[in-house]
Amino acid sequence: MQNLIREDETLDDLQLKGIHIIQKKDAFRFGVDAVLLSNFAKVKRGMRVIDLCTGTGIVPLLLAGKTEASHITGIEIQKDMVEMAKRSLQYNQLEGRIEFIHGDLKDLALMKRLDKADVITVNPPYKLKNSGIINPDDKNAIARHEILATLEDVIISARVLLRDNGRLYMVHRPERIADILCLMRKHKIEPKAIRAVHPNTKKAPNIILVEGQRDGGAFLKWQPSLYVYNDEGGYSDEINEIYGRG
Repeated sequence: MQNLIREDETLDDLQLKGIHIIQKKDAFRFGVDAVLLSNFAKVKRGMRVIDLCTGTGIVPLLLAGKTEASHITGIEIQKDMVEMAKRSLQYNQLEGRIEFIHGDLKDLALMKRLDKADVITVNPPYKLKNSGIINPDDKNAIARHEILATLEDVIISARVLLRDNGRLYMVHRPERIADILCLMRKHKIEPKAIRAVHPNTKKAPNIILVEGQRDGGAFLKWQPSLYVYNDEGGYSDEINEIYGRG
């Protein structure tokens, strides 16, 4: 198995049923957002899940360990990330439950060929295309800025991929909340729940988790806030529980 990992890569233990992920040492690596998203998504036994903007496959790997989803598909436009994700699959011997597809979520013909999903998860690029200096060949920039896919592209794709009444779970930034809610409703994915994530009890939220339902009725629930650190400066009990440290 060791020959699956290249010199410029690391093999990281997710502390979840022995699952590991291969990542670049000096390129985009998963963070708290992916962990929070995989915890926020409600995935029941036998459900089909599609993860958009899957990167190196962290959300599918976490969901494989946390849930009894029957099948999880990750879609990613950057070919080298898909190749790395597939090696993580081999290492974990999860080929039967997870697959990774190299594709563009804006390719609606491709999206329509895929089996419908009960759940869509997505950790999309957060920053508007015109915010800041961007090198279009920079893989970190592609992950963070709307260079290859806008927020609306993501939501249109989710609409196509979801079965009737299926659920979309997204992690994003609070400053984009108006865009998120307006675009979801525009494309008939009704916002159903929002959870704010704060660094601690003294600071404003810097992450939001949003749940939407395809063709759902209008009723939005604000969930209790999640605090990453407690007032003493250590991780909160809930964060420790989410990370399996409780």
